[in-house]
Amino acid sequence: MAFATSLSVTNSIATIFLKGDLDASTANDFKLKIEEAAKYEPKPTKLVLHFEDLDYMASAGLRMLIFSKQQMGNNLKLYIFKPNEMVWETLTKTGFHHSVKVLEDYDLDAIAKL
Repeated sequence: MAFATSLSVTNSIATIFLKGDLDASTANDFKLKIEEAAKYEPKPTKLVLHFEDLDYMASAGLRMLIFSKQQMGNNLKLYIFKPNEMVWETLTKTGFHHSVKVLEDYDLDAIAKL
């Protein structure tokens, strides 16, 4: 499946929607969305990665999670919405699951209160 990504920013919450396979050949598209989100003023304090349509994530995708903190600040809170089993397994095997919170619902009002 072809990779696609889009960005939505509401108040202090940036949401990046990802679809397809996130690997070395597509990581730059994700990087561009992170950079775009980091340019908003005020800078978002929460980043929701909408993984519902993400089929696969390689180590290049994990590097982009680190990059998001570098671009948006160490106080950035990372959330993941609906990772599939394969993506979640990648996050847990590498320890990244300790750096993100999985969301059960994509409710911006509830996320704002977290």
